Amino acid sequence: MAFDRSVKIAPSILAADFANFGAECRAIEAQGADWVHVDVMDGHFVPNITFGPATCAAIRPHIRGVMDVHLMIAPVDPFIAAFVDAGADILTAHVEAGPHVHRTLQAIRAAGARAGLALNPGTPATAAAPLLDLVDLICVMTVNPGFGGQSFIESQVPKVAELRGMIGDRPIHLQVDGGVDVRTAPAVARAGADVLVAGSAVFRGGSAQAPAVYGENIRAIRAAASGVYV
Repeated sequence: MAFDRSVKIAPSILAADFANFGAECRAIEAQGADWVHVDVMDGHFVPNITFGPATCAAIRPHIRGVMDVHLMIAPVDPFIAAFVDAGADILTAHVEAGPHVHRTLQAIRAAGARAGLALNPGTPATAAAPLLDLVDLICVMTVNPGFGGQSFIESQVPKVAELRGMIGDRPIHLQVDGGVDVRTAPAVARAGADVLVAGSAVFRGGSAQAPAVYGENIRAIRAAASGVYV
């Protein structure tokens, strides 16, 4: 897939109807979602448990575009092959998840997926500097990972801008995850983010049976983010 820096909306299925994932994935793509974001939590690295490789494999046939899998787990390496086999296009690991993140990123790429690196709010942008040539995506957490529906941490916006400067002309996506909505999207887009993960801001008010609301929400977030360039 060709690289571009246009704003992409990646709804997080953490906010979808768990009993209807296939239909939910089809609905958000039909309504304009660019990627489908899957938040994997283990109850160890973060205080919640969500999905594993089996869920990813089950929803993969319902996703026509990019399945963006965010691993909030530790350790990561033993599970890389399973998530890639399940259909992950992008596999993102946290820099804080283990002592050998360089090896983890190499392993993700070797398994055939694009490699993402996520930074928690307390982790500085400089943590990514030695790893820029091994990543295809950097994810800035704008909430503390573990739960959906949290409030955006404003202090992370300068980190996004710092990382955008570090990335330069490298083909690396800069993603923001946590509390993204029409209010916060302009600031992160202005700072240089090009992939916006949104959960409740996309799914609120709609359903797989009434998906037009998803489209309205996606278009509103995209317009808010893109408006900074007008």
